[in-house]
Amino acid sequence: MPTDPSPSILLVTPGRDPVGTGRETELLAEGMRAADRTVHVAVMSRGGAVPDRLAAQGIPVHRLGRRPEVDVAAAARLTMLARRLRPAVVIVAGRSLLAAAAAVKLARPQTHVVARLAATVVRPLHTRALRQIDLVLATSPVVAASCRSDWSGPRVEIVAPGITADPGRGLDRAAIASHLGLDPAKIWTLCVAPLVAASKLERLIWAIDQLGVVHKGLEHVLVGSGPLLPRVRRRARVQELADRLVVLPHCDLLPDLLGQVRLVWQSGQVAFGGALLDAMASGVPTVAVESEAARQLIVDGETGRIVPAIPESEFPRRAFGIIEDDALAARYGAAGRARAETEFAADRMVAGVLAALDAA
Repeated sequence: MPTDPSPSILLVTPGRDPVGTGRETELLAEGMRAADRTVHVAVMSRGGAVPDRLAAQGIPVHRLGRRPEVDVAAAARLTMLARRLRPAVVIVAGRSLLAAAAAVKLARPQTHVVARLAATVVRPLHTRALRQIDLVLATSPVVAASCRSDWSGPRVEIVAPGITADPGRGLDRAAIASHLGLDPAKIWTLCVAPLVAASKLERLIWAIDQLGVVHKGLEHVLVGSGPLLPRVRRRARVQELADRLVVLPHCDLLPDLLGQVRLVWQSGQVAFGGALLDAMASGVPTVAVESEAARQLIVDGETGRIVPAIPESEFPRRAFGIIEDDALAARYGAAGRARAETEFAADRMVAGVLAALDAA
């Protein structure tokens, strides 16, 4: 596809499915184009439905990643792309792209480099990379504070996340079950998280094991890629729950699947809570172990439940309460949808990002 030689904004994202970071990338690209900004998108890893979805809308997409995770080669390609396209602004999504963002700034100092962060910065490597960046757009005050710990760091602004429910393809439950290998007669749950240590997936596996003792009609979907994939699958086999847990590196049916699950849950520290905000917009109740994303998104006892990490029994217990109580699930789901519409509107998020860029 021909490209504009001088786009004003280059959005940089890992390869993602259309929830969490991936969904916000879509909404930002669409919103910026609607605001008459020229937008290109660079994708830094292989996989995920977001690149194809954006390309189908006529947004130029540059596929730079050849591996499932962001690597040095993709970062080098990003630097070459920035030199070729000469964007006024480069916005990278997530901590995994901070080093690549710093490299772009060193290679092209006249470009304004921005990081959109939805998780706290704790690693020294990330802190060093932030010193090369012009602006951080943090999703919450806690994330912002983690970026302000270094006096030589960038300017930091807070722009809350935004969401609009994705209607999906209109697939029914039977079609989704056929595509994913699920039993349409059973109750489904969903977790979206990178398969890394911070996601605390051992909590999720243990919770699935405990729920299987008290309810035989459950199936669970975990969507995510990362170095812990073999360990997650091995642990599922050892605990004899592999027949109840479907693990997928990517799932392009997530918008349709969201409308069919009983709950979306999250066991660890994940940007945007994985699919928590998407679940709220779709009227699906949420359960999450306490984290910054959970505290920002969920109103405990109103739109879902926030549970402590200890005792571990709280995570499956709170999920079981929603699974067993149709009225409770419906009440949480409706309240979550209302909260997503009033507190996390996508147009407000796009306007906040554009205002921060214009002010800079």
